[in-house]
Amino acid sequence: MPFERYGVLSGTLYRHYRDQPDSQGRWFHINLEVDAPGGRYHCAVDVDSHKSNVGVQWKAFTLDASALGPASALAPGYHDLASTPDSGAVDYLRHPALVDHTGILFQRRPPSWLQDLLDLFGSRPWHAGSNIDAATALEPILVEGRRILVFGEPFDEDPEGDLGMHNIHQNQGDPAGSPWWAENGIWQDGATVTERSDGRYDVFLNKFSSQAGQTDAAGHPVG
Repeated sequence: MPFERYGVLSGTLYRHYRDQPDSQGRWFHINLEVDAPGGRYHCAVDVDSHKSNVGVQWKAFTLDASALGPASALAPGYHDLASTPDSGAVDYLRHPALVDHTGILFQRRPPSWLQDLLDLFGSRPWHAGSNIDAATALEPILVEGRRILVFGEPFDEDPEGDLGMHNIHQNQGDPAGSPWWAENGIWQDGATVTERSDGRYDVFLNKFSSQAGQTDAAGHPVG
């Protein structure tokens, strides 16, 4: 079933750091510490997969505040969001400001002339690469002191006793037979969004290559 709770944390970014590599030299998250009235939240953004045969994809771009809808006007703190188009929730495959209109998947950033053309037509292509590539794409928007919106699933306390957010990635399109099939749902995707000094928002979206790019009304893969 879809998440029992889904929402967005609005706060101020205190700092971020990468997971320490394990004995094989791998790490899986960019960790965010976010200050809000309830305390300091720990938010873990997936930039790698625990399964080596499942890659990570991402996209990063900038939006006007109006494109984010109600979420951009929320007061500091955690807010539950209904999984509906008008609540401020995020859906990578349905939100008009987030969709890739070309259906193109680039294995690396396209040439600058092509990127300019894609941007002109509102394209939001997915990029693929290593965990280092994904982290490199995310970290420039993680400016200490910026207002930040973190979309995902809340937990009251993480294993270390912190407030926090997880499932900060696409939360639909997982294939039948996967451990996450039952959690598929629409309008419950995770995202990391920070506010620039000019009032616009830098957006980072991330997903696993095993997740479908088209889903039905239950968030399950189509085709």
